[in-house]
Amino acid sequence: MSKPQFETYETSAPYGTGRPYQPYGPYQPYGPYQPYGPYELYDRYEAQPSWHGTHEPYDAHSAPTLPRQSAEPAEPAEPAEPAEPAGRAARRRAARRGERADGTLRRLLPRALIVAFLAGGTTAFVAEDKAVELTVDGEPRTLHTFADDVGELLAEEGVDLGAHDVLTPAPGTELTSGDRVTVRHGRPVLLTLDGRRSQVWTTADTVEGALRGLGVRMAGAHLSTSGARHISREGLALDVRTERVVTVMADGRARTVRTNAATVREAVEAAGVTLHGEDTTSVPPGSFPRDGQTVTVLRIKGEREVHEEALAFPVRRTRDASLYRGTEVVTQTGRPGLRRTTYTVRTVNGVRQKPRRIESEVVRQPRAQVVHVGTRPRPVSVHGADRLNWQGLAACESGGRPDAVDASGTYGGLYQFDTRTWRSLGGQGRPQDAPAAEQTYRAKKLYVRRGASPWPHCGARLHG
Repeated sequence: MSKPQFETYETSAPYGTGRPYQPYGPYQPYGPYQPYGPYELYDRYEAQPSWHGTHEPYDAHSAPTLPRQSAEPAEPAEPAEPAEPAGRAARRRAARRGERADGTLRRLLPRALIVAFLAGGTTAFVAEDKAVELTVDGEPRTLHTFADDVGELLAEEGVDLGAHDVLTPAPGTELTSGDRVTVRHGRPVLLTLDGRRSQVWTTADTVEGALRGLGVRMAGAHLSTSGARHISREGLALDVRTERVVTVMADGRARTVRTNAATVREAVEAAGVTLHGEDTTSVPPGSFPRDGQTVTVLRIKGEREVHEEALAFPVRRTRDASLYRGTEVVTQTGRPGLRRTTYTVRTVNGVRQKPRRIESEVVRQPRAQVVHVGTRPRPVSVHGADRLNWQGLAACESGGRPDAVDASGTYGGLYQFDTRTWRSLGGQGRPQDAPAAEQTYRAKKLYVRRGASPWPHCGARLHG
């Protein structure tokens, strides 16, 4: 019998009111039926446990068969005033006797269906009922269902499946009584594992179960929340730092530690090494330490060094018409400036590094040197001295060298002028710094003034 027939039975009026029903002719396979009266079968059925609330379905084969009755209902006898009804069945019979007067066709049809159901379809109806255990996220329930397969059962119970949910067995698997159906809903977890963030899904309902399912080592690990914390369907964010082996090289020693530190600096401190001042590590101290990583501690000492350097002064040359061409006179002596530069010098584990400039300033500005350059045409002739042998005199006095200076430093130039005599003749500066033509010119003027006496040893060469 199909499920709709069962629903018709559930919504029909109570059997036993109105006329007796006899559609199939005589039906007395077990002999006359007397013990329960016209309403006892319905009462007995009602007393059975609900099909959807027990593990033991109702056995339709043990239900008694209805007694055969005549086609026309007999006139009901006037009931005597009943005593206090005894029990539930008695109370129902008393209530239903008052309804026998209503013998309309509306009451006949449901009773006919009930009789047909009990007489012919009870076995098929009960055979479709199945006792199934449904477990959703670890909570088991025992159900009675008419579903043909797992998918129908879930639809019947309002259990929706998502892309990350796990169902056992598959949705199309045929159901039989005693089957077990398990549903585990997926839960999103924003997992940060050893500094790397990812979105994962799990069907575990606790943090510990999720990590176990993901293959994460929990021994010695740091968890941002308790391992026993429940994971709701909405999920959670979880930070996990597993235990890692890190080797720290410091001060000539190697230290190996097991740690779940979040940074290299924490791992170094866990190894019993303290960073001072400018000390640092071979990898960024704020980076995440990896399993098997070796970290070297760099002991750094810094100091400052100050260097001073001279700045060259500029030379400004000024044309001067009062000076003979080829003559230069320094009117302002130049002075170099001074620059002061500060460097920082680091020593890393005893090794001096290249200095790094951190500051530079000019302490004194340079002062320019001013030079006057003559532009006046130089005379080349002196009356009374032009025809003399000046070349021979120069060769005797200085070997013909315009910049010659004697051993005492008193006399200089081609003709070995002293400074006082040179300037009395109109010369500027030192004679050895003047051009050869100017020196010869000044020597001619000296000869006109004093003759060959200024050159007592070589003067005779002028006439030779």
